[in-house]
Amino acid sequence: LLGTHSRADSLAVAMGPLDTLNSVLINSMVFAFVPMLAAKKGIERAALFGKLRRGFVWIFLAISSAVVAGAPWLMRILGPGLDPESFRAAVTISRILALSTTAAGLAALYWALLYTERRFAPTAFYQATINVCTIVAAVTLWRELGVYAFAIGYASGACVQLAAVHHAARRALVPGVPPRCDLAWPLILRKPVFFLVYAAGLSLNATFTRAYATHAGPGMAAAFEYCMRCVGVPLALLVNPLANSLLPEIARLKQTYRLPDAFRLISRTLLLAALIAALGCGFALLLRERLIALVFERGNFTRASTLLVSSVFLGLGPALVGWSLMEIAARSLFALNRPWPPIIAAVLPVLVNAALTLHFHWFEPRSIGFGASIGVAFGFAVLLLTMRANRRRWLEEY
Repeated sequence: LLGTHSRADSLAVAMGPLDTLNSVLINSMVFAFVPMLAAKKGIERAALFGKLRRGFVWIFLAISSAVVAGAPWLMRILGPGLDPESFRAAVTISRILALSTTAAGLAALYWALLYTERRFAPTAFYQATINVCTIVAAVTLWRELGVYAFAIGYASGACVQLAAVHHAARRALVPGVPPRCDLAWPLILRKPVFFLVYAAGLSLNATFTRAYATHAGPGMAAAFEYCMRCVGVPLALLVNPLANSLLPEIARLKQTYRLPDAFRLISRTLLLAALIAALGCGFALLLRERLIALVFERGNFTRASTLLVSSVFLGLGPALVGWSLMEIAARSLFALNRPWPPIIAAVLPVLVNAALTLHFHWFEPRSIGFGASIGVAFGFAVLLLTMRANRRRWLEEY
């Protein structure tokens, strides 16, 4: 419906960062509270979950309110090169999408509870629900609302998913009023803050490139966002199943003091992920033009749009390998209560990206994503070397 028109730029600049924010909140809740909930059983687990839900609903509402109020200033940062009409549309879209943040954050708390019981099916359809609602809203409301129909569909999908996981988690909660949870809030908040900083730092790598792309001409930010979807889908298919199933196992191995087994499990998972990601990336780069035409080329997405997006993907596509490996390694270290190496490594990609992009002035479609790919590969290399260097010391501490 949008192709690489300037209207697509406004949607990409607004939806991309807020979709990332929702993912950051979801992952922070899951990877912070799965081990904490797994350490408790029955009525104690229900009490802890109740305390988390009562406290974090206000935090999520505050974030949504802040996005609504600060949307004009936020869009000036995220889309500095947008024309005035696209800028106004981006502000409105971001305000509509802000409603999804509260729903996504609360749903993530239910995810953590369901993961603790190894129930993955209710949470597996989050992205599918978002996609279906977005598609239905875009197709049915396009004539009346235009580009805003996408945002309405996305926000509706987040609310539908919240209702679904709330229903699925009912049997995991003990009936009646649970006892008071005595776990202190400073201890509770410390868990998600570490992962929040990590995820935010890693997401800045793509956010910087998207904002920089708005200076490269109309349609460039949209082309980058199409490529992010091409990278994000295989990334989700590869990382989420491996990481989400790996987290409870690492937590259990840690609780039983079987750290050597945990590190062997991490190494094997990284090796498997590296093989799959490298083969998938090579295949996608080789056939990128045909695949992009097959998936996107219809409506306002013309042949020119296909050529533009395939050129951008040439630079951004290799990020799939480094990004997937870094996510799996970092989440494993969080499960082992080793948050500082991932946090430090997560800041490196955007620093490397910004330094290279601003130095070489990469405005061409083929080079706009090079900085992001090189940055995330550098971040994973540093993280892997840190894990290797500290492995013996970490084992001795247990």
